[in-house]
Amino acid sequence: MTAPHEDTEPRPPATHGLGHERVEPDWAPLTTEEAADVLGGPARLHWHSPRPLSAAAVVEHDGRRVFLKRHHVSVRTPEGLEEEHAFLRHLRSRGAPVVDVLAGTARGEWTYEVHSLGTGTDLYHDALSWTPFTSAHHARAAGAALARLHRAALGHHAPARRVQPLVSSFRIFRSTDPQGALADYIAERPALAEALRTDPLDADLARWHLPLHAELVPFLHELEPLWTHNDWHASNLLWDTTGGADTVSTVLDFNLSDRTTAVHDLAVALERNVFGWLDLPRGHVPVQYAHMTALLEGYAAVRPLTDAEAEALPALLPLVNAEYALSEMHYFHDVTHSAANTALARAYFTDHTRWFTTEPGRLALRHLRGTTRGLTTR
Repeated sequence: MTAPHEDTEPRPPATHGLGHERVEPDWAPLTTEEAADVLGGPARLHWHSPRPLSAAAVVEHDGRRVFLKRHHVSVRTPEGLEEEHAFLRHLRSRGAPVVDVLAGTARGEWTYEVHSLGTGTDLYHDALSWTPFTSAHHARAAGAALARLHRAALGHHAPARRVQPLVSSFRIFRSTDPQGALADYIAERPALAEALRTDPLDADLARWHLPLHAELVPFLHELEPLWTHNDWHASNLLWDTTGGADTVSTVLDFNLSDRTTAVHDLAVALERNVFGWLDLPRGHVPVQYAHMTALLEGYAAVRPLTDAEAEALPALLPLVNAEYALSEMHYFHDVTHSAANTALARAYFTDHTRWFTTEPGRLALRHLRGTTRGLTTR
């Protein structure tokens, strides 16, 4: 991994917010003393991550550089981290290009994880979520890498993750009764129930989500469960730039991973990289059509879609961010106590789905259907 650094210790940056702007971090940056304590010896910080939901840095210790990340225990317990780390170990055992888990530990109200850096160049180290690849070639390479990851994930039969914030799951819309599944999801998270007390979801679910879910239902039984990444964005990939055609060399950040399905993860990849949701408040969502096509073609060249997956994808794409939006609501209300961010996450639950009912959204889904038609196993 290549990250910006200087000879002197870097100044911690402002972090990414939920829009285009930088914001002050919710979590204090890692310190040299803290890193030394966790790693068990002298440490030197080389780069602070600008990602907002934890504190992380590249640290030099004992002659090598590692990636150190700190979570509050209300976000990740040691048991919650072990769910992710077990998946990473499985992927590495199958030859997937993922980082090596070096340690996971708890100290007081914090949990820490230590990873190898991985190989390759971090071309998107400062890219915001919901911003596009720099080229259709990168989108195609990312699609192929996602398909290879899904092949490597086969055989990891761990159950779905325990209740915790900041996990991108597929429980509500995997059910044939999403209203009941939503009620169960909220009941398991009392802080989320509290956040929704004055702004319930029932009317929005019925108006915007359920018609799309009805299109998904006929294919649900044909979507095989699979542990998946669930945050497939350009900023979570490292790149081999030495051969003249950039390829994905390492996949990073499995904090949102869970047991979903391959097509759910593919929908997440499209949702994260192809649609400019940061501009939604301005009334316009740019769509990278060439990148959509390239990512899907790259994926299908390695793992062709089943007929059921091709039919499910256009119904699933408008729904795929909804459960993560609820998980973010849980986090912002219960952990960081940000009313503004809780309200934004609540808006994401509805507004991303609702956009696909507008003419630009319907056009995007028509393009998706046309593209997937030629990418199945038949």
